[in-house]
Amino acid sequence: MRALVPTGRTGELTTIEEVPTPVPVPDQALVRVEMFSLNRPDYLYLAMPGSTYRPGIDAVGTVEVPAVDGSGPAAGRRVVVHLPNGGAGAELVAVRAADLAVLPRGLDPATAACLPLAGMVALRLLRAAGPAKGRRLLATGAGGGVGQFLIQLAVASGAHITVIAAPGEPWEHMRDKGATVVHADEDGWVPGLSGGFDVVLESVGGSIGSRAAGLLKAGGLFLWYGQASNKPLTLDFFALFNGGRSLTLRHFVHHDAPDTDDARDLGTLLELATEGHLQAEVGYHADWQHTAAALEDLAHGRIRGKAVLTLS
Repeated sequence: MRALVPTGRTGELTTIEEVPTPVPVPDQALVRVEMFSLNRPDYLYLAMPGSTYRPGIDAVGTVEVPAVDGSGPAAGRRVVVHLPNGGAGAELVAVRAADLAVLPRGLDPATAACLPLAGMVALRLLRAAGPAKGRRLLATGAGGGVGQFLIQLAVASGAHITVIAAPGEPWEHMRDKGATVVHADEDGWVPGLSGGFDVVLESVGGSIGSRAAGLLKAGGLFLWYGQASNKPLTLDFFALFNGGRSLTLRHFVHHDAPDTDDARDLGTLLELATEGHLQAEVGYHADWQHTAAALEDLAHGRIRGKAVLTLS
């Protein structure tokens, strides 16, 4: 079968090659992949020196061979696939049947392919942030997959969410989903942006992420879940809040969040999407031969929302 494999070449991180067909164990189904979406970890893992990572964490496909132990969907059912360790960028994948979700009738498969990882991160971030109604949230790095779901879920929960758009970053889709959008300058900040936020949801690092901490109200929560700029946060104890006011900083990792249940959370996301309460912005939809180019656009913030690749 064909699959995406790493090349180790900067600027062209993947190529399609023949690899062995996976052999499912008794509790796994063999799924023929129709399409998959890209997430930031796909780029980060592929960009590591000597990477053996195969991209594709979330996908939609059809059960070709059901699990022999009788669990999970039957042959011919279209399903949503979540593979935390990657590998969905392939013609066939072996997936634990208990981890498959049946694609709801009427739900656009491209939307479903975008939901699992990005949607679960957004859902758990807001869960970690606490009751949302009436609270002020500030988000950095919200133009991609996680951000679009974070905005929609926050607005639906009654929160007021402001997002910081980096220079040159697509931003209209964030505004259209209900966020207040402010624009950082070339120095990485938003002149005149006032503070008093209850929660900062930070995924960029560098100047934007570091200075966002100073916009929290006393006792506010700083949820740190990424570092897209590859530049670390710099927090000065004495400069922060001009001294005297406290914050809680939490290093957030979605799969370590309390009350983690992938099947339940994916079911929630699929239900919301089927009912029209959660939409996926697909800014890049192409044949999987263009995966390497999509990864570069994703890494440099040129994609509005999510990238979806269809197998041919």
